[in-house]
Amino acid sequence: MSIFYVIAGFLLLVVGGEFLVRSSVGLSFKLKLSKVVIGMTVVSFATSAPELIVSLQAALDGYPALAIGNVVGSNIANIALVLGITAIIFPLMVDKDFYKMNWPMMVALSVLLYYFLWNDNVLSGIEGTILFVSLIIFIYFMVKISRKNTKNEVQDVDEALRETSSVKIVIWLLIGGLALWGGSELLVKGAVDIASKLGVSKGLIGVSMVALGTSVPELAASVIAALRKEKAISLGNLIGSNIFNIGSVLGLTAIVKPIPVTDPQILSNHIIWMLAIAVLLLPLVFMPKKLEVSRLKGLVLFGGYIVFIYLSFKISGV
Repeated sequence: MSIFYVIAGFLLLVVGGEFLVRSSVGLSFKLKLSKVVIGMTVVSFATSAPELIVSLQAALDGYPALAIGNVVGSNIANIALVLGITAIIFPLMVDKDFYKMNWPMMVALSVLLYYFLWNDNVLSGIEGTILFVSLIIFIYFMVKISRKNTKNEVQDVDEALRETSSVKIVIWLLIGGLALWGGSELLVKGAVDIASKLGVSKGLIGVSMVALGTSVPELAASVIAALRKEKAISLGNLIGSNIFNIGSVLGLTAIVKPIPVTDPQILSNHIIWMLAIAVLLLPLVFMPKKLEVSRLKGLVLFGGYIVFIYLSFKISGV
């Protein structure tokens, strides 16, 4: 039954995320926002909704390790798994915003998160506020710079949603919200049950199974885009998702309820992997061919993810 809960939760998160993105973009067009602003704020936040709902639900239910593990594991999966598989299918070019803005912000927030957790083994409301405010400041400057450069116009925002009726937007929003809520309930319940039966920590389940589930929308979209040889997915989008995961998901969750570190593996293993992959991504992008994530680099990233999952379960004695 636990497996059924997890699978049903995954499916509802995918459906909920899709409806939330569509309704959010439709609403943004109604508010006459540009595609740049929509793509860099509304869509990014909406695609992080599964992580936000699951982490918040886990924290409120008294499973903080699941909440932190979900974000850390999702950030690892976005770069090592999603980007790795996408690059294997179709190599990706990297724009200059990667090393000028996105990568430094991702690393800075990752290091800040590690310090907050290492300092006193808890992510407090004040620390969550710092993470969230940092995200808002980053978004402000990112949008301001992007508006000056028309070449940065986002290509993966569906123009057809401009004509969506207000009634349809409300219906999509309700469906998306209910699906995300129901999916998070089922996924957390199933994950906790599986962790109990396997005798492993909830942090490990969060960083592997739950994180993979909340990354399913990004993985599916990336693979489909790569197969179609479209540029709908980019390294910048995935790094943006990681920035949102730390700044909004953990930031807002900690504001609602402080998140203690109850699983030592989070600090001694999982978050170290997240930092390592984030930091090493820069030299990987520049060597040997600059500003390209080739198939070979994709294999390296994917192989790294497999090693991470294997070692994490091995350390836990599974």
